Amino acid sequence: MLIVAFGASTSSTSINRTLANYAAHLLPDSQVKLLDLNDYSVPIFSEDMEKQIGQAEGAKAFLADIAQADALVISFAEHNGAYTAAYKNLFDWASRIEREVFQNKPAVYFATSPGPGGAGNVLAAASGSAGYFGAQLKASLSIPSFYDNFDMVSGQFTAVEIAASVQRAMNSLLD
Repeated sequence: MLIVAFGASTSSTSINRTLANYAAHLLPDSQVKLLDLNDYSVPIFSEDMEKQIGQAEGAKAFLADIAQADALVISFAEHNGAYTAAYKNLFDWASRIEREVFQNKPAVYFATSPGPGGAGNVLAAASGSAGYFGAQLKASLSIPSFYDNFDMVSGQFTAVEIAASVQRAMNSLLD
């Protein structure tokens, strides 16, 4: 199984990218392709820009990478209760090319933050709209207080119950 994973952030120190990578590697006998949203450069979306350039090359490349996947693992960063601007912009461009951005792939959604909210608002928005954009959502999980529950040095959760919840979410891809 090829799992395409990414954190919906362009931060070089993204905890959501860390979480997506960690989770994707939990399934045995799977290959993981970890995407970096910085590799999909697109201008700020507007209908005027779309008329000027047509389909953005970065969005086409993003869709091509998703097409390779047998399953998706996405961890959503939250900025002011919503998607990051970079992710939303790339998603908007991609959805103009292919409305079902996630191409009917089974998916597990995560979200985390340094604080107690665990990026729950953005995870609720992403989960609620998953089916409209071609994601076969198998599980979703918000993880609060990331730095209190994950050891960045060892790359492992220190909270046993959270580690077990992440594993269960990932196992849903095997069903």
